[in-house]
Amino acid sequence: MLVGEQPGDQEDLAGEPFVGPAGQLLRDAMLEAGLDPEEVYLTNAVKHFKWQPRGKRRIHERPNREEVLACRIWLTAEIETVKPHLIVALGATAAGTLLGSAARVTRDRGKFFESTLAPLVTLTVHPSSILRAPDSAARRLARDQFVADLKSIAGKLNRAK
Repeated sequence: MLVGEQPGDQEDLAGEPFVGPAGQLLRDAMLEAGLDPEEVYLTNAVKHFKWQPRGKRRIHERPNREEVLACRIWLTAEIETVKPHLIVALGATAAGTLLGSAARVTRDRGKFFESTLAPLVTLTVHPSSILRAPDSAARRLARDQFVADLKSIAGKLNRAK
């Protein structure tokens, strides 16, 4: 199970998680890392798209604590239903939701944590952060690091089976 922050504009319109540009990057990176996207349950910590209008566009706005807490019941129900062997928090909001406010993506990415949620729980960056990198060299480096995180996760999952 991979858990992101919230639906983006395209996900909100489609009613499905990770169908926009970040989702395509995620699927491509998963394939490169040896993970089959069809075998991974994708969801978000927050179930609604929080946004502000900017002209004709809907611009992402980070959910607040109350919104994260209000949606936690649905995330918990998904985890209980899916019973994943491994949960990956993608980004700070998902990491905080799953691992608590002390979790830090930059410090803790790739580490595995004890949790009652699943036998294996870890975190990495959200693929949208790669898309926001300032230039192509930074995006390439961030993507390579993300794929390395996913390869490590795939290896850990394969060893645990």
